[in-house]
Amino acid sequence: MRRRDVLRLSVIAGAGVLTLDPVTFTRADARGAAPGGAPGSGEVARTVTGHLPTGAADYVYLPVEVPHGVREIAVSYSYDRPSVPAGTQGNACDIGIFDERGTELGGLGFRGWSGGARTEFAISAEQATPGYLAGPVNAGTWHVVLGPYTVAPQGVNYSVTVTLRYGTPGTAPRPVYPPARAKGRGRAWYRGDCHLHTVHSDGKRTPAEVAAAARAAGLDFITTTDHNTTSAHGAWGGLWGDDLLILPGEEVTTRNGHVLAIGVDPGTFVDWRYRARDGEWEKYARRIRQAGGIVVPAHPHGTSIGSFWKYGYEQADAMEVWNSTYSPDDEMSVGDWDNRLVAAARGHGRWLPAMGNSDAHREPQVVGLPQTVVLADELSRPAILAGLRAGRSWIAESSQVELDFAVSAGSRRAGIGERLTARADRPVTVRLEVSGVGKGCAVRFVTDQGPLFWAAVPDSGTGAFEWQTTPSYAAYVRAEVRHAAGADGAPGPMAALTNPIWLDVR
Repeated sequence: MRRRDVLRLSVIAGAGVLTLDPVTFTRADARGAAPGGAPGSGEVARTVTGHLPTGAADYVYLPVEVPHGVREIAVSYSYDRPSVPAGTQGNACDIGIFDERGTELGGLGFRGWSGGARTEFAISAEQATPGYLAGPVNAGTWHVVLGPYTVAPQGVNYSVTVTLRYGTPGTAPRPVYPPARAKGRGRAWYRGDCHLHTVHSDGKRTPAEVAAAARAAGLDFITTTDHNTTSAHGAWGGLWGDDLLILPGEEVTTRNGHVLAIGVDPGTFVDWRYRARDGEWEKYARRIRQAGGIVVPAHPHGTSIGSFWKYGYEQADAMEVWNSTYSPDDEMSVGDWDNRLVAAARGHGRWLPAMGNSDAHREPQVVGLPQTVVLADELSRPAILAGLRAGRSWIAESSQVELDFAVSAGSRRAGIGERLTARADRPVTVRLEVSGVGKGCAVRFVTDQGPLFWAAVPDSGTGAFEWQTTPSYAAYVRAEVRHAAGADGAPGPMAALTNPIWLDVR
């Protein structure tokens, strides 16, 4: 087919969208592709090539006119990667597809997304490539979606081949989703990792491998959060159990930041095709909560393209402050989060609980490094999410780390995420017990004035620490356990981090 350039430019919710000339197929094409075959058998392919300049729209739609009688649709694509000057972005182009129900934001037409992780995929009623949703290939206008994430100064040359395979469609399997409840231990502290990737997006582990790694890490629950797709929700059959709760989720990966939709109803799709300037984000945050989930901006100070969070925190239920191995990005996130605690102490909005997750994609990335430990009434989706939302949680680098953190004034006691009310000058005892940390670690108690207490953990990795303050002196107190400081005196990486305990003046 002839080389196609942009035919029209439209704007959907402020994001530039290019729509190309449609690819058309006829039943005669299929019969001709299979000489001697029965009517309606065989396959036919069309290839489209084109060029996108620097500054191209976020999403490029290639309409595909699908006739009746198609059993399977398959798509493959490629694009060039020319050399670019140092410090300049090269070409990176994602791909996905919407079916005959359309491409409307938040609509029903979504059938899959693989980002840049795959060069080809196929969909039929019986099965689909991971990242895509099995189901009928109905007649109508489908849309292959290209996402030119970054474009070199020379532009990007692309080629897309669409293949239709004709024949009698099979029966779509009924998805089997994880149960919302596991046996658990009643009201207890449960360990989880709520940011994980599988082969259903850009991860290299299968769901079975992720489940095995979660059990090896001592986790009680996990959330499947593949990028911009729900296909993994039904991929965990036989992998849950009395000891492991699996929550459906999605990492909503936009051009202006990533957000975790944790614990949504199975099959819930959250659209990502917008930027912060488009005014669409609030609608999708509500969509997550309406589906029973919580909204958690991921790695908000990430430095990779599109990962820095730019939507604000008004719609957030928690904040991922520790992502994978502790890094300078996480230190910035912790500082940002602590400043928000101070603002909440001044009465400027509610406070956001902190979370930590591994964001593990492949070996040697460690599932459960870090993990969030949450106090919940039971090991169930509603109870775990309620604990996370309330901030009754702390973060650890592994299941070896144990801690107990509380404050007391007389007979009154408050734990992580709770509030203790006392006279302004009433002495309040802050106590932390910790075990399972490495040699050279130290404890810090941090308040709205900053770190006010420091002590070394014994070489055994176990210790108990006390400090006294008053509600007039500290609006909140939280605990950190850190590894040894660097040679420059900067605080060492986290081993554990708690949410705050609030001290209110009576």
